[in-house]
This record gives sequence, structure tokens and C-alpha cells, in this order.
Amino acid sequence: MLQQSGSWLFEGIDHGGVGLSFFLIDSLPGAGPDLHAHPYMEVFVVHEGEATFVVGDQSLVAVGGQVVVAPADRPHKFHNSGSARLRITNLHPSPRTITRWLNSRNL
Repeated sequence: MLQQSGSWLFEGIDHGGVGLSFFLIDSLPGAGPDLHAHPYMEVFVVHEGEATFVVGDQSLVAVGGQVVVAPADRPHKFHNSGSARLRITNLHPSPRTITRWLNSRNL
């Protein structure tokens, strides 16, 4: 079991040009990235905990076992909205992550 909060990145470009990149995230309550977008869809697999997502103008809560999809170029963000750790995998169908940060953290 992980003892600290953190994120780990796999970029396919560094592993023979695999066409997929992903983040493994283990976050404490309240933590999450700022508003951003990608030129490809992003798929979030929630393994454990609770996350509040904003995707475009929609807000939704996902818990362990649920999947959320952010369409290409759609601003999105999430944070751990539960009282326990959030464990999530963020899949990027690209050999390298490409992120455009949009300077807002408010949910």
C-alpha cells in the first residue's frame, strides 16, 4: 500500500513508441489538477475513493468502479472529494501526454 500521495506517469514514447500514456494517481482529500484540456480524449478509471469531475459545463461525482470520459479539447479537472484516498488511472491515447493548462482551480 502506498504511504504517500502522488502520481506516476508512463509515456509510451519512452517504451518503444507505445500509443498510450497514463497516470497512476493516489491522492489525498482535496487534491486534484487545475483545469486543462488535451487534443485527444482522456479516460479516467476510478479504482477507489470519490472524485468530483468538471468536464466542460457538467459536474459529476464518480466512485470506485466507475469510468469518466473527457472528450478531446474539452476543458476538465477533478479533485478528491471524498474523505479517504483517491486511486485513479488516467488514460491518454497518445504516446506522449499533451496538456494545455487553463488557469482555473475552482470547482
